[in-house]
Amino acid sequence: MNSSQITLDPLESIAAQISDHGYALMSGIDLRPHIERFGSLADWSTFSASWGDLHIDPYMADGGRYRRRRHACFAIDKDAAPRLAPHQAHYQSLEYNRLNGGIPRWFSPIDTRVCEGGSMQTILRFGARLFETLAPDITRWHCEAHQFRIEASPNEAAQPTPEGAHRDGVDYVLVLLIQRHNIASGTTQIFNSGGDELGSFTLAEPLDAAIIDDHRIFHGVTPVAPTQPDQASFRDVLVITYSRHPATA
Repeated sequence: MNSSQITLDPLESIAAQISDHGYALMSGIDLRPHIERFGSLADWSTFSASWGDLHIDPYMADGGRYRRRRHACFAIDKDAAPRLAPHQAHYQSLEYNRLNGGIPRWFSPIDTRVCEGGSMQTILRFGARLFETLAPDITRWHCEAHQFRIEASPNEAAQPTPEGAHRDGVDYVLVLLIQRHNIASGTTQIFNSGGDELGSFTLAEPLDAAIIDDHRIFHGVTPVAPTQPDQASFRDVLVITYSRHPATA
């Protein structure tokens, strides 16, 4: 069989995009069957509804009150189910977050039922298996899951990434849209280390995704605004970061 006849496993195809370009931007329609290879999304309606119970981020150095969030950590061993870790602070150095970094930030934990539910577990497993194809030497992942809701209003600029284009200080980042309502803009932008824009994609439908090699790529999201100023306006996203677990470093 010659090379033109070789068909990559779908997961390897996504990994090849990340290996070649440092990122992959995917529609939810295309991504969903790959995620469902690793479990069920049958509880999606309950999972997505949990974004309605997030708490205001109290650490916003810009004084903004437009971001709500919850946070949880997991350990994932090769070929094993994700394990919920004890609740802990989220920390980024000022090198990676010039606006809000440099301090431990304690956010409300993601509800245990959400953490142990089918959708979260399936998405976590998908990311772990995908990134194992890129970093086969990593046998245990430390994952941080962030539920974000950005609430837009006519009176306050709402910035999904108020720190601007950035890296997160991890190995890989999986960004999934959960839902958006009455929102304009919110375009994900991808940059190289020199600041050149490499691509952009508006996460518009559930499971639309940006998958990023954090060592190579900076990412940011343009500000959002309501399309109808007299109605509720929000953008819900799940961000999961994957790093080599410190116990195996």
